[in-house]
Amino acid sequence: MLITVTVNGVEQSADVEPRKLLVHFLREQVGLTGTHIGCDTSGCGACTVLVDGVPIKSCTFLAVQADGRGIETVEGLLSEGQLHPIQAAFKQEHGLQCGFCTPGMMLAAKALLAANPDPSDEEVRWSLSGNICRCTGYMNIVRAVRAAAATMREHAAADEPAGDPAAATAEPAATTAEPATTVQSRS
Repeated sequence: MLITVTVNGVEQSADVEPRKLLVHFLREQVGLTGTHIGCDTSGCGACTVLVDGVPIKSCTFLAVQADGRGIETVEGLLSEGQLHPIQAAFKQEHGLQCGFCTPGMMLAAKALLAANPDPSDEEVRWSLSGNICRCTGYMNIVRAVRAAAATMREHAAADEPAGDPAAATAEPAATTAEPATTVQSRS
């Protein structure tokens, strides 16, 4: 089945089997390996990507369901050689250890901050509750999200692009970080 998706701002068309999962499409056909495969049951969140701005677990989402939609992966956070404020904050606040969950955590955080630019610690924890990190105690992850939120608010107030020029030479988070899971419905 032919699908057309916009991945990190670039339109892509591909022929996919109707049963192909989005995570496999992104990794195998698009070549973006920052989206990790953790559990294959949507329990860990390592495969989290944004579909039209909403975090979803790509290990249980069919590629054909994404037809005509926008997908953002962790690789899409890097802009013009500069780390996104979320990536920079995870680096600065030591919000990662092994990095396996980090891409998903970052994308879940991006969705949260788009909806709530000044979340409390509890709101951050709740928003990331669908993402599992087996290395940290989550304190630095929460700190990183709050620091990113502060940076993004400052840049929005100054109407400046939000990025970390000093971190532009750092290795992109997509190669060192892990994807997180999607935010669970709270209704």
